[in-house]
Amino acid sequence: MDRTKPSLRRRLALPAIALSIASMGLSAVGAGSATAAPDRTAMGQISLNAKQTISFFTAALGSELQATKAEIASFEKACPQIAVDLVQLPSTSNDAYQSVTHYFIAGSSTPDVIDADTAWPASFARADWILPLNKYVPTSIFLPRGAAAGTYDGKLYAALFYFNAEGLYYRTDLVKVPPKTPQQLVTDAQAALKEDPNLKEGLAFEGSKYEGFVTVFIDFMGAFGGGLNPANFDTAANLQALEFLHDTVYTYHIAPQAVTGWTEQNVQEAFTSGQAAFATNWPYVESLVGAKGSAVVGKAGYVPFPSVSGDGVATVASDALVINARSTHVAADAAFVKWLLQPAQQIARAITSGDPPSVSAAYTSALFAKAPYFRADLAVFKTGVPRLVSANYLQISSDIQDMLSSVMANQASPAQALKTTAQQLAKLAS
Repeated sequence: MDRTKPSLRRRLALPAIALSIASMGLSAVGAGSATAAPDRTAMGQISLNAKQTISFFTAALGSELQATKAEIASFEKACPQIAVDLVQLPSTSNDAYQSVTHYFIAGSSTPDVIDADTAWPASFARADWILPLNKYVPTSIFLPRGAAAGTYDGKLYAALFYFNAEGLYYRTDLVKVPPKTPQQLVTDAQAALKEDPNLKEGLAFEGSKYEGFVTVFIDFMGAFGGGLNPANFDTAANLQALEFLHDTVYTYHIAPQAVTGWTEQNVQEAFTSGQAAFATNWPYVESLVGAKGSAVVGKAGYVPFPSVSGDGVATVASDALVINARSTHVAADAAFVKWLLQPAQQIARAITSGDPPSVSAAYTSALFAKAPYFRADLAVFKTGVPRLVSANYLQISSDIQDMLSSVMANQASPAQALKTTAQQLAKLAS
């Protein structure tokens, strides 16, 4: 499921030329048309009350796209002077990132508002491509740790569209009490495999060479008391995490070698088909475990990934709303962002798409009545750890992907791979 975690790439030298929507392979999903001469305020800005059209770029698909269309329709009804053009980005995060970056490098005032992966805003902010949002969005509205995921250099540049934290799914019929430590996870997975001959995996996780594997490893590092600090990456805790990851396949035999080619979709299918006792994945799977065709209806729990401290961890990686610093519609842009963050809109989106609300006030009886599984999400979110907020994150992630791939392919020992990668990351620590 590519919506939450981008397939990251090394920095590209992109031409600073103006690109049309057609040349970028984008399509207009909704249509709004500017009417009358816009009323411009100081610095070329169009006032909030003027007739105008703003563009909203998103890579959302399926139920997320439908939820977004509904939100736009409600906003246009509440603010009839503002039309919103919904523009579809490429479906893969790699291509979506490149598309948005082309516009920024070209100095374009379009797009106005962007549905961005939280891995992007720090680099955008360093280049002065997006606006700080503090004057428009109070950080107090978000769930704990929500604001941190969009904060760079002390300022909020990205407002979480929804809250996404990767936790651990487990079979409640095979595991009566969820594990509190990594070693207990191993013991429970091995016991489940012995108890149920229909199981094929004790633990399913995203192990393909992409950002999804990095978020899994961030969970593992946190589980052993480590973390993603480019300036101090080669630590005893991080080595334990990397060894544990390797050993799930080659020593404990609770995960198959096939996980080195798995993404969220593969993990989701392994768990909902009843083939895995445990699985790392995102909250969206909760709406699927109880759906028609699932083999684990009424037999699934969702908790933080177990840690040596017993508290658990969950990596936060989500979508966030950012505003183009060159937009001439900032007042309208801000009004639209604030609309999307209203509790009523967040609840409607959560019920339609399964995206957990990012704002605390949205977790109400109205939400739980429609989707009671969001109660479990809150327990996981309390342990949330945002991905590293760094303008160099894309390169950092790429280097870590190389490290993880080499270890899982037995091309390098965990100790050697960690040491080599730490040297690379140290250069990106600023």
